[in-house]
Order: sequence, then structure tokens, then C-alpha cells
Amino acid sequence: MKRAEIIAVGSELLTPFRLDTNSLFLTEQLNLLGIAVIRKSVVGDVRNELSEAFRLALGHADLVISSGGLGPTEDDLTREALAEATGRRLLPNRQVLARIQERFARMGRAMPPNNERQAMVPEGALILQNAYGTAPGLWLELGAQAVVLLPGPPPELRRIFTDHVRALIEPRTGALRMIHRKLVVAGMPESDLDHRIAPIYGSYREVETTILASPEGIEIHLTSWTEDPAGTGRLLDELAGRIASALGEAVFSTEGETLDEVVARGLRSTGATIAIAESCTGGLVSARLTSIPGSSAFFRGGVVSYSNEMKTAWVHVPPALVELHGAVSAEVAMAMAEGVRLASGATLGLGITGIAGPGGATPAKPVGTVHISLADASGAREQLFRFGGERERIRRLAAQSALDMVRRYLGRARSGGDRA
Repeated sequence: MKRAEIIAVGSELLTPFRLDTNSLFLTEQLNLLGIAVIRKSVVGDVRNELSEAFRLALGHADLVISSGGLGPTEDDLTREALAEATGRRLLPNRQVLARIQERFARMGRAMPPNNERQAMVPEGALILQNAYGTAPGLWLELGAQAVVLLPGPPPELRRIFTDHVRALIEPRTGALRMIHRKLVVAGMPESDLDHRIAPIYGSYREVETTILASPEGIEIHLTSWTEDPAGTGRLLDELAGRIASALGEAVFSTEGETLDEVVARGLRSTGATIAIAESCTGGLVSARLTSIPGSSAFFRGGVVSYSNEMKTAWVHVPPALVELHGAVSAEVAMAMAEGVRLASGATLGLGITGIAGPGGATPAKPVGTVHISLADASGAREQLFRFGGERERIRRLAAQSALDMVRRYLGRARSGGDRA
């Protein structure tokens, strides 16, 4: 198996203000090509540390890919660091310089002198044209090894990889490929899920099974490295099918879809429309559904009825109901769902009320108490949730659970089962 290391360059990546997303894209692409990523590192804009990172990576990897540090400023040192680590000279490249000058001319601007730094190329490197920016990518072969330098902006990095790097890597890979399947589950604790499926995946020794939990659902990853992609693909499909059968309707995706997309598809296929009254989620559910292109076909509207007064004014929750049961209650959630359904003329009304914290709790209604209700023409049904964690996590879990309630309802509607 070919081995790769990814080096993310930039002092900003060592702060809490910037996230390295390039390595996720590169890992996915390399795995698809049959290359295992054995290490990732983040290195600041310090020349000797960058040089040492390249030397260490070349000590154990067949392919080294860096992202960032190819800009025109004094702290863009990736080219210099690679030249130092490999003993190559940095030489000015007239072709690269001309392309940078032409790019500035098209924008009607004079090229600043510091952009000339981007035309310095390690001796023997292949230029990888950048359609989106001034810094080209660079490919340097060192015998059986290769180093790729890519710019940091994600659109530039992805375009160069797609246009140039993939074709350069493919001849260096063997027959080994990574085959992968993913299932995503909602509405089931991780421990319960693993208890159900461990006897199943445990019998497939050649498959690596990884279970990852997040507020957006529990992901089940099935992975195998193989020289027989077709046969291994069938094996993973078999395992995925057995897991899906064991978990039933808790599985909402086997094709990489988000829960938002699944709900949108269910609304379209049934011809149903929906309106939402949100309190503790503050519009998160409405935002997720309206992020789907064409959502106007099924989304009638949403109300953030945060105060008790707005629950009454906007979705017609009777004040006496709030006074008797409290704003965070099954009765108020059902009144919100029914009220927004009737006010909008939607097929379905969704009501969400809860305590996201950190204040507002009582012994009977601790932080994380959330009531979610779904109403149709036959009436409203409600479910109580108790989520743990801080405020934002509770809000995200509540939004996910509300969408999952809609998904399950629509699934039963399509199959003609009980909608309650």
C-alpha cells in the first residue's frame, strides 16, 4: 500500500480562528486512489520547522502533500522550506511570472513586486497551473517519492488536485483500493446501536467498522482495502444491508444524504407541506429545510415564537394553556404545532419548545428538556426529549430530533402504516 503524509502550513491553523479543511478533502481523494494517509501535521510559518516537517515526512511516506504557504508575503515559506529540505535550488520561472503578470493585467492592476516570490520554483519541479489564483501548485519527484505543494485557499487546492495532481498520482498507485460504505442513524443512543450491530459486523473480520457520534446523527463507516473492488463492494453491501435491517427505520441515509435532504425528499414524494413554530431552536429547523434548493415547494413558513406573548399572537397558543402547564410542556408544543399548521394551511405543523439553558430550569424541567410535536389533520402527537450538554448542543440535538420525527412520519405515510 502506498503511504502519504499531509502537511497543513500556516500559523493561523495553530489558533482557534481557522480550521484545516483541506486535509479532509485530500485524505478522501487519496483513499479513493488507494493511498493510505499515515500522518497529518500542522506547521506554522517558520522556515526551519517547515523544513524539518518535510524531512520527517520524506523519511516514511511515498507521497507528501502540503497545503498553504505559497502566497506572496514574507511569511509564505513553503517553497523555501522544501528547497532546503531536499537540497534543491530555488529558481525564478519566467512562465509563472508571465502568468501572474497577465492575471493582474486582466484585473487592470499593476503586479506588486512581492508577487515575484510566487514565481520561484524548486529546481526540477513541475508547474501545476492554478485557474483560480496566482500561486501555482508544484510537483517534485525525488526518485520513487513525490512532493506536491498546493495553495491554501480550498477552491484553488481542489481545482489543482482535480485538474493535475490526480493524473500524476494514478500511475504510481497499485491495484489496492479503499472501498467504503456509510450509514447514518438518528434517534438511537450509540450504546444501544452498537449492542444491536456488534454481533453482525464482528463476524466480518476483513472489514473495519467505525462508529462516530455527533448531533447530526451516528455514522457507521464500513471500510476495507482490497485488490478486488467489485467483490469487496458486494461484501460491504451485504454487511450494510444486514446492519440496516437490524436498525430498521433508525437508519436515514445509506447514500451520503443529510437528514435535511431526506426530509425534503419525503415531503416532495408525499406531496406534503410543512410549517414550523420554534422556540428554543430559534429557527434552526426552518434554516435547515430552506437550505434545500426548491424548498418553496414544501415549506410554507416558520415562526420563532420565543416569548409566551408571541406563542399566543402568532400561533394562537391559548394563554391559559401556558399558565396551566408552562411554556415548556407537551400541551404547549402540541398547540404550537396545530396553531402553525392551521395558520399556514400546511399539511403538517411542527412545534418545538424547550429549555436550552443555562438558565430557566426547574427541578421538574431541567436544562435539556425539550417537547416536540407534529400535527396533521388527524391531530397532534408529542415526544419528550432530555438532552445533555451545553446550550448550542441542546439546540442542535432538538433540531435534529424534530427533523427525524418528520422523517419517520413521512416514511410511515409512504408505506401506508400508522402515522402516530
